[in-house]
Amino acid sequence: MIDRTHELPLTQQCRILRLARSSMYYTPREVSAHDLALMRRMDELHLEHPFAGARMLRDLLRAEGHAIGRKHVGTLMRRMGIEALYRKPNTSRRRRGDEIYPYLLRDLKIERPNQAWAADITYIPMRKGFVYLFAIIDWSSRRVLAWRLSNTLTTDFCLDAVREALHRYGRPEIFNTDQGCQFTSTDFTDLLKDNGIQISMDGKGCWRDNVFVERLWKSVKYEEVYLKAYDSVAEAKAHLGAYLRFYNERRPHRAHDGRTPDQAYFGALRDETPLAA
Repeated sequence: MIDRTHELPLTQQCRILRLARSSMYYTPREVSAHDLALMRRMDELHLEHPFAGARMLRDLLRAEGHAIGRKHVGTLMRRMGIEALYRKPNTSRRRRGDEIYPYLLRDLKIERPNQAWAADITYIPMRKGFVYLFAIIDWSSRRVLAWRLSNTLTTDFCLDAVREALHRYGRPEIFNTDQGCQFTSTDFTDLLKDNGIQISMDGKGCWRDNVFVERLWKSVKYEEVYLKAYDSVAEAKAHLGAYLRFYNERRPHRAHDGRTPDQAYFGALRDETPLAA
């Protein structure tokens, strides 16, 4: 997909393909077919039981006939970028320089496009590997504004998507994420601050604080990802792109009385635009 002999610069090729620049330099470590199968099943179990930690996932997998230990489950969870989601004491030490911001959306009435955006990263299984999907949604309309795929959990592919969303749709008043290191990094928070955006972060382990993104992941996985086995990153990108277009343009939402996210987003923007005299 990336052609190092092409006259187009590699960074431009990555931008066109919506791939993180780190993909050019990353040498993947091979994961066994057995572990890939376990990771896919763990992803399904995590969606069904987001509060399940390594011990519970181990027990659930053992009940299905998988011989696996807690430490191996924990290793796979870290590789997938998932953790048990429940309220717990904040005893972990963050990296120096990380700043955690308060959650700003509680009891706030979100009633117009671009009032609040939310973003997150999720694990996407493939036939012989996996990638990570980052997406930004408009909280009011549920419209997916921008997304990126990467084979590493770095910050750069998230920044690329945020820049695209800002370029295409302007800036939101509030941008909400979880407390993942990609989002607490100074590169990420400085981009939001430089654009005059208020930063909001979920409470530690409070997945309901970003519930609409979690619902998006469930739709993406049960309506697209789990029905297929992508053979390559290019195939994953093509199929996910097609699904997200369907999600925006054609998939009706009960919260919008059957309207699509596109209709909810652009319709509200038209209603806000004053008529010319």
